[in-house]
Amino acid sequence: MGHVRRVIPFTQLGRGDLGRVGGKNASLGELTAQLAPAGVTVPPGFATTADAYRELLGRYELRIRIEEQLDRFRDGAPLEDVGAGIRSLIMADPLPEELRNEVTAAYEALGRELGRPDPEVAVRSSATAEDLPEASFAGQQETYLNVCGTERLLEAVHRCFASLYTDRAIDYRERMGFGRVGVALSVGVQAMVRSDLAGAGVIFTLDPETGFPEVVVISAAWGLGETVVSGQTDPDEYTVFKPSLKDPALNPVIDVRIGAKRRKAVYAPGGLTDTVDTTAEERDRRVLTDAEARQLAAWAVAVEEHYGCPMDLEWAKDGMTGELAVVQARPETVQSRRRATTLRRCRLTGMPGEPLAEGIAVGEAIGAGPVCRLDTPVDLDRFPAGGVLVTSITDPDWEPIMKRAAAIVTDHGGRTSHAAIVSRELGVPAVVGTGNATEALCDGVPVTVSCTEGNRGRVYAGLVPHEETETDLAALPATRTRVMLNLADPSAAFRWWRLPADGVGLARLEFIVAHQLKVHPMALLHPERLDAADRCAVDQLTEGYLDRTAYFTDRLAYGVARIAASRWPDPVIVRTSDFKTNEYARLLGGRPFEPVEANPMIGWRGASRYYSEGYREGFALECRALRRVRDEMGLTNVIIMIPFCRTLLEADKVLDVMAAEGLRRGENGLKVYVMAEIPANVLLAQDFGERFDGFSIGSNDLTQLTLGVDRDSEALADVFDENDPAVTDLIRILVPRAQAVGRPVGLCGQRPSDDPAFAAFLVGVGIDSVSVAPDSFPAVKQHVAAGEERRYGEGRLVPARHRPAQADEGPSARQ
Repeated sequence: MGHVRRVIPFTQLGRGDLGRVGGKNASLGELTAQLAPAGVTVPPGFATTADAYRELLGRYELRIRIEEQLDRFRDGAPLEDVGAGIRSLIMADPLPEELRNEVTAAYEALGRELGRPDPEVAVRSSATAEDLPEASFAGQQETYLNVCGTERLLEAVHRCFASLYTDRAIDYRERMGFGRVGVALSVGVQAMVRSDLAGAGVIFTLDPETGFPEVVVISAAWGLGETVVSGQTDPDEYTVFKPSLKDPALNPVIDVRIGAKRRKAVYAPGGLTDTVDTTAEERDRRVLTDAEARQLAAWAVAVEEHYGCPMDLEWAKDGMTGELAVVQARPETVQSRRRATTLRRCRLTGMPGEPLAEGIAVGEAIGAGPVCRLDTPVDLDRFPAGGVLVTSITDPDWEPIMKRAAAIVTDHGGRTSHAAIVSRELGVPAVVGTGNATEALCDGVPVTVSCTEGNRGRVYAGLVPHEETETDLAALPATRTRVMLNLADPSAAFRWWRLPADGVGLARLEFIVAHQLKVHPMALLHPERLDAADRCAVDQLTEGYLDRTAYFTDRLAYGVARIAASRWPDPVIVRTSDFKTNEYARLLGGRPFEPVEANPMIGWRGASRYYSEGYREGFALECRALRRVRDEMGLTNVIIMIPFCRTLLEADKVLDVMAAEGLRRGENGLKVYVMAEIPANVLLAQDFGERFDGFSIGSNDLTQLTLGVDRDSEALADVFDENDPAVTDLIRILVPRAQAVGRPVGLCGQRPSDDPAFAAFLVGVGIDSVSVAPDSFPAVKQHVAAGEERRYGEGRLVPARHRPAQADEGPSARQ
């Protein structure tokens, strides 16, 4: 077999060589040959061929002897005995001399290319089934890192060949029904990146949980990348907005989350690796700068465009040179296969108690069953089908158990850990990186695992009632009235990207402040006014920030940016903070800065705070964050909305403050809206329209102030009615007055979701948009279409023109 080509450099391989060198090495060849010239850094290397492996099996009658062992397994022999026997057979005889010589020559050539003899290399298995391109062997064969020297390399190559018959690989091929087909193994040898001195991780060219395609998501941890993939550590996560990557003047990093990063893999003596604890400084520090995240994202997008599909990549940073590199790439296979026109939604219908454990949500689904806590994957027989697997971390040996689970919960791992990746592929909800699940969850006790509440997954006691629905989004009617979304939680924003909404009609800053920042902005500006306990709590909350105010602006900007990116380029209306004084006081450090008011609902709130001495500095932080989102991140679809603006003078003062903070109407396309929630906003609509670019009706406050009813009063609940003629008449007055000066009017509230007649009324008065909770969107879209059919008939899909409402439309029309 002298004609056999046993070793091929990556530069001579491409994705068409899957049958010769397996998917992993074919992809490395494609990257090296096609994308390295375009600037993507790929460490050099070479691959042994499938022919070389078949040549090995032809020696010493190995193929026949392996088949005899497999027959023993089919006849009932223990899997572990058969696997160990086959691996021993392969390792018992030396590699063919021709293969040894070609591997040695290629390794020496690699050393000359790198400028040093005996370079450290990664040795990875790449299996191939000639007639089964859909077969997946990920994680079934071995990888060896930090291999140095010819003899160690040859031993690693030999062990990779033997790993084609690991227990899990034998089991997988037998279950898939191709135990005797032409499965071969190629070994990739790639120059090691000294990421043990820096960091490494994984990149997805879409959001791996929701499939949102406009972002690149990068996971990063210290040391070698194996801790990220295996789930031994909780990595940092960087979200990069693809459209902003195109402009070098913008910073496309729209979210950064610092992981715990408690463990890292490093080189150990003797050419091995070891996993050690990170330092406190490493845990608090970012692995990547914004510039590095941008570089990796740009490379990932280039790879995605070359392959023509979403990609899953691995990257590493060399701690000696500071250089970044892509070390693997493969097509993403979970979200990219989902139907974009189908919205699958799970939600809890019962009231859960406090969660027993929390972590990163994987899967946007709900699972329930008895807890089965396992330390090792050998207890398959005692794992009940439909149980909730609870363990520390998972690896490929766990997959037979994971396939039987209703849900999976782990102590460690991030969104790119083994547990997360396999859970997505299986369609099983998982909560990873809880830190304490194996301690907090009792064996045999029923629990409900919910991954439907944003990025945080929660485990609740008992079997909480829940439901699952599917909506065919393609069947929703088109409407001339814009139907938009109310979004509050940035962590859940991407999950709604498939909805054919016309943007976001209301994003509340106060939700982000209360749930993600958790601190009063003035407490960051004036810590001297805090007591000792609050000062300590603020220090802990803002740990890692030399400038505490940067904590506020960073987190707020990231939250707004995620919401704005989820609907780009459609408008996203962001309302500045509208806490009442009693709500502000409940924030960390808030009490010294808030008066005690008898009726906070009509007290110091909204616009009146923004120019006052007591809060102007805090509002400046809000403006700084919003300016960063628009001007630095490039999300110019953000419209700013001012709540509870009582007078025209107040409007002028607020706009002056915003302009002083770099947010001037008209500059960089900035629009500023005002909430229409006070009768004065309606009566002076044209005057407010001269100062603002649009109106959004806050129906709760408008009803409260029109009827003189505290909207939170249980005693007057039966009086509070948005359908009251006084309220609907104000809406009927506002819409044409605003539209007469070219200002659109929308309504953000729950009422159109609950009441089809109210939706029809809004259509009848000619409102420009309604904004509703995402789960109400399909129903409201139907309600609005029905209202338009009534008003416009066959012409309902003609672009809307501003026209006065007819006097006989709406639920409150007088007889």
